[in-house]
Amino acid sequence: MTDALSDLASLLRVRPELEDYCRFGGDWRVTHEASPAAQFHIVAKGQAAIERPGRETLLLSAGDILLLPHGDAHVLRPRITADQATRPVSTRYHNAIRIKETGDAAPDTELICGLLHFEASAAQLPVSALPDVIVLRAGQDAAQARFVGLVAAMHDEIDQARAGALAIATDLSSALFVMFLRAHLDADPPAEGLLALLAQRSTAPATLAMLREPATDWSLDALADLSATSRATLVRRFRDTAGQSPLGFLAELRLNLGRQRLERGDQPIARIAADLGYQSESAFSRAIHRRFGIRPGALRRAQPPMRAI
Repeated sequence: MTDALSDLASLLRVRPELEDYCRFGGDWRVTHEASPAAQFHIVAKGQAAIERPGRETLLLSAGDILLLPHGDAHVLRPRITADQATRPVSTRYHNAIRIKETGDAAPDTELICGLLHFEASAAQLPVSALPDVIVLRAGQDAAQARFVGLVAAMHDEIDQARAGALAIATDLSSALFVMFLRAHLDADPPAEGLLALLAQRSTAPATLAMLREPATDWSLDALADLSATSRATLVRRFRDTAGQSPLGFLAELRLNLGRQRLERGDQPIARIAADLGYQSESAFSRAIHRRFGIRPGALRRAQPPMRAI
């Protein structure tokens, strides 16, 4: 990865939200509903399993970090279930930290659970390019020591629950996400698509510029200047990596951003059209219909409510 990752982190504008510090023992089971935000779990102690509908169960151990970029519904339970009855989970608060416990069993598993909110609309496309689940295993290489130290600092803050612990742990989780994303992209470099464009020095500046300002009437000359390369090289790199020219990528970017904002259903269609550089609401509507075969209003009405497992 080039230092475009720093620019990408700025674009994503992640806002971590620490939800729960869990201290579980015996047989327990916790259901997490689908969320518009990414969900993460850090195993601070012990072991746990995560179940998702139609997917293989994932086993997690102390030091592992799991990220669900698309907020999929899932269930957490002990890695090894010995008891027949699921113990009740109680909730209490200490210095603004929500603590969940199985009070009738000594805790052998500790989890830090939370959400990652991406506050910029342009952030949704890089996030959507991530896989359904990312697991960072403890002890994979020497670089993992940094994660271990950061997770330990978060755990200590939350466990001691001193004044300011929630704010400190939240800031640490923001840094943890950037390190997590870097480790994932280093371990599994994308071969094509948006993340691959962001990973290449010759295409990242132009790609980030279009993500930040999709309404701008970008010219090929301006994008080549940003990338410090020739027009021909930029076009070739985009075609090799994304299967389209830079301006073709911009057109597709606007359409996909428009679709995502329509699916969230929280803004007037005319405003979305203007924000994405369309001359009118009708021009935006025609473009959406040509690309996706559905009008903006119908697309918005077609979105089902999210449901839990």
